[in-house]
Amino acid sequence: MTVLIGRGKGMRLEEAKLEIERKLKEMVDRDAKIPNAYLLVHSDRHAIHWSLAHGGSDDMPANAEQPYHTASIAKTFTAMIIAKLVEGGKLLYEDRLDKYLQDDLMSDLHIYKGKDYSREITIQHLIGNTSGLGDFYEEKPKVGKPFLDIMLDEPSRYWSAKETIEWTKQQISPRFKPGEKVHYTNTGFNLLGLVIEEVTSKPYHQVLHEMIFQPQRMNHTYLSQSSEPAEQNPYPVAKLNLKNREINVEDYRSFSSIYAGGQTVSTSEDLLKFMKALAAGSVVHKDTLESMKQWQKMWIGVDYGSGLMRVRMLPIIQKYNVWGHLGSIGSFMLYNPGMDIYIIGNFNKSGHLTKTVRFLFNTLRTLSKAIS
Repeated sequence: MTVLIGRGKGMRLEEAKLEIERKLKEMVDRDAKIPNAYLLVHSDRHAIHWSLAHGGSDDMPANAEQPYHTASIAKTFTAMIIAKLVEGGKLLYEDRLDKYLQDDLMSDLHIYKGKDYSREITIQHLIGNTSGLGDFYEEKPKVGKPFLDIMLDEPSRYWSAKETIEWTKQQISPRFKPGEKVHYTNTGFNLLGLVIEEVTSKPYHQVLHEMIFQPQRMNHTYLSQSSEPAEQNPYPVAKLNLKNREINVEDYRSFSSIYAGGQTVSTSEDLLKFMKALAAGSVVHKDTLESMKQWQKMWIGVDYGSGLMRVRMLPIIQKYNVWGHLGSIGSFMLYNPGMDIYIIGNFNKSGHLTKTVRFLFNTLRTLSKAIS
């Protein structure tokens, strides 16, 4: 009689780790425009904590503890500050924007088909990307160079949040009247940053540290061009590739423009601390969090809530669904509740979002096979 002995879960997990690491290396090695990549897979339920890095820059190999630009992941930080202010009775989601911002900034902010909707925009419209406002960072302007090109060509130029709003008003037309649809806009989150400053009477970066980074012990996280981390990281900020230019965000004062929409520098471990606390109800109350997960379709397979994304990897099967946030440079801070797995990292390359999601799906599928 032949007795078949199956592989233990520990062996399957080790094989899964090797497979995921191999695919990470392959993705970096076959794309010369990816300077480095970072991946942290964590699960308390399955006793997993894999912190990986590959690639490098300036003759220094990438290190898993290295800080990197998070891009739009930081929109979740902004959204949680707003949520905490709502919980504290400092503002309401239904409040109109003109309650907090000055007339000169509100003037002609949202003119759509000849009608002025500027004073109909609410906090909820901004946090849910339903304001209809255009996006200064990614959309084509009426005249001149795209904003990202200006940032890269004029690295020493400082941009205030108000200047990005004025640039938007001049160069980018609104897409629809407030509340009609979902349209991703950095302009809306910069407006939320200004609301935060008005409500708290403090600079946005100070509130960010006091309400998010310090409570969650995110000691290596800060707002680039505006603040410093609580502890200096022994490794330099990882370089990223923007429009075929390999840059260090610390050398670009122009990154001040991204402000409350995604200017944060962090590490995978710090982002894990935040995401675990968020899922556990330690950042905002659990009922608040659930209300922020009222999803509306934004892109194919990607829905938006209030400063949160849900990625539906397969149309029908929910097993691989994750929520959290993605960034345009292939950054990700996500949680899969079905398997209790956190996936955090960055590919540091603009235009890499679709490939990043595909990589994440394959990673989750590999993990699913290992833990089943």
